Amino acid sequence: MYQNRKISLIIPCFNEEEGIEKILGHRPSFIDELIVIDNNSTDRTSVVAKKLGARVIPEKQKGYGQCYLTGFKTASGDILVTMDGDNSYPVKEIRKLIDVLIKKELDFVSGCRFPLKNKQAMAVLNKWGNYLLTLVFIVLILKKIRDSQSGMWVFKRTILARMNLKSKGMPLSEEIKMEAVLNKGVKFKEVPISYAERAGRVKLRKFRDGLINLFFLFKKRIELMFK
Repeated sequence: MYQNRKISLIIPCFNEEEGIEKILGHRPSFIDELIVIDNNSTDRTSVVAKKLGARVIPEKQKGYGQCYLTGFKTASGDILVTMDGDNSYPVKEIRKLIDVLIKKELDFVSGCRFPLKNKQAMAVLNKWGNYLLTLVFIVLILKKIRDSQSGMWVFKRTILARMNLKSKGMPLSEEIKMEAVLNKGVKFKEVPISYAERAGRVKLRKFRDGLINLFFLFKKRIELMFK
C-alpha cells in the first residue's frame, strides 16, 4: 500500500530474464501486486519472476498490447504502474510518479524520456522514430506531448472503463495516451524520467513497427473523431 492505495506493477515480457531480475530485485517495497505477462518466452523469464514474488500470467496470443490488455483485466490495484521488462525504465522512480499523480490529483501520468539524460540509452534511429511519431501525435490531437511512445505509465485503474483500447501490438502505447489526453474526464500529465540501455536482446523491428505505429495514429484519431 502507498498512501492508502493498492499498487499494481504490470510488466509484459518476452525473453526478458535478465531485465526482469533487475526490475523485481529493486522494486519499491510498497508494491502490493506484481504481475508479469509472459508472452511465450523460451528463456527463464517466468522462473525468475516467480522466484522474485511475481504472479506470472501466460499469454499465448503474441503482442505487446495483448499482454497489457490481459494485465489490465487481472490487476486489482487502485493505481496501476507499467514498464517494459528490459530494465530500461527506472523502477526506482515509481514513487516519484505516484506522488505526482496523487498530489496533483491526476488520473494518468506518463513518464517522459526526453531529453535523454543518458545519450547512449537509445539508438539514433530510435530517437528520430520517436520524434516523428510524437510530432504526428501532436498534429493529430493539437495538444503538446513530448514522448508519445513511452512505456512507463502510472494511472488510476478506474479510468480504464472510459477507454476503448484495441491495439494488441506496440501501438497500444500511443493509443492509451491518446485516449487519456482527449478524454475531458481524465487529467493527464507527463513527468520526466531517466532511461537506460536495455538488458538483453533488442526485439523492436524499427521500420516495420514504426510504420505500424504511424498508421495506427491516423486510424485511432479518426475513430475518436466519430466516437
